[in-house]
Amino acid sequence: MAEVILRHIAKAYASGPKVIKDVSIDVKDREFVVLVGPSGCGKSTLLRMIAGLEEITDGDLLLDGQRINDRPPKDRDIAMVFQNYALYPHMTVFDNMAFGLKLRNLAKDQIRQRVTQAAKILEIENLLDRKPKDMSGGQRQRVAIGRAIVRNPKVFLFDEPLSNLDAKLRGQTRIELQKLHRDLQATMIYVTHDQVEAMTLGDRIVVLRNGDVMQYDTPLTLYNQPANLFVAGFIGTPPMNLLPGRIVSSNDKLFFESAGGSVQLDLEGIAQANALKRYEGRDIVFGIRAEALHVQAEGSSPDSRLPNMGVTIEAVEHMGSEILIYFTIEGRRLVAKLPGTTSVNFGQTVQLSLAIDSAHFFDAQTELAIR
Repeated sequence: MAEVILRHIAKAYASGPKVIKDVSIDVKDREFVVLVGPSGCGKSTLLRMIAGLEEITDGDLLLDGQRINDRPPKDRDIAMVFQNYALYPHMTVFDNMAFGLKLRNLAKDQIRQRVTQAAKILEIENLLDRKPKDMSGGQRQRVAIGRAIVRNPKVFLFDEPLSNLDAKLRGQTRIELQKLHRDLQATMIYVTHDQVEAMTLGDRIVVLRNGDVMQYDTPLTLYNQPANLFVAGFIGTPPMNLLPGRIVSSNDKLFFESAGGSVQLDLEGIAQANALKRYEGRDIVFGIRAEALHVQAEGSSPDSRLPNMGVTIEAVEHMGSEILIYFTIEGRRLVAKLPGTTSVNFGQTVQLSLAIDSAHFFDAQTELAIR
């Protein structure tokens, strides 16, 4: 059992504002939870508070039901993997991994057994006699993870462990971390600023902004049902298209009209129609994912479209299986994701259609989703 519960956790430094304001989350036993957000949002600070490396100003931190706010790091049964590996350069891989166990006065045969087992899991058995300077960044990161594994802790903490690796190696290591989580059946809390890492690794994701939790849910829920404008714009590659406007009615029908008046969408029959009726005449923000925008084929009649919106393609990115096209509506740069076989070119004018049932709407004042 290794459940971590944060109840109204806050952190403030002397004579300064709170950098963590009021965070309450629960991490279930054997769950992989990712803390994600932009630089300065407080995610690493929150992780260090769990590890005991930062003092908690307010709130309660519980591990398996026991309050551990004042328990020193060595007594928390938590292992942390740092961004910079933190390996001892003069020690071999074996000694780096065994160092913490030696400090705890474990028997030599037990230390060797644990180190050998961790090295086998991480496929670094052939590196045990090397020193860090003789290894690649990816190999050093495995050693740092192995040093945590040998302790057999209740909880693993990862502080942006892949940020020093190149793109290809990051992708490979993400797969290895998923396998490691399945093999160890351990509780893991992982910090990253990369939302792709968050989406691919996390059972659940905590989205942070300025020390506040914006949303805590599964990756698919964050993507398909963002709770607010920040999550909508942060989660997803490319980010969600957002266009400010208002709700208007005409002949008993409900429409979204963009702020500049160039876009008007019929909202009849969509799931949010009843909720949007309360916003008639009020400012809202319309959101649509790139994959819900399509280039309309000539002669076709889609259910919903952008009337008279012959947009001019300003940039094209060929991704192989898909193409991203960029265009501007009322001064806002938007993007559509098209099949890789679509024939489009820079400077071409195309007519767009959209899947209106996939649209999102947000209150312009509170920035909360309208549902």
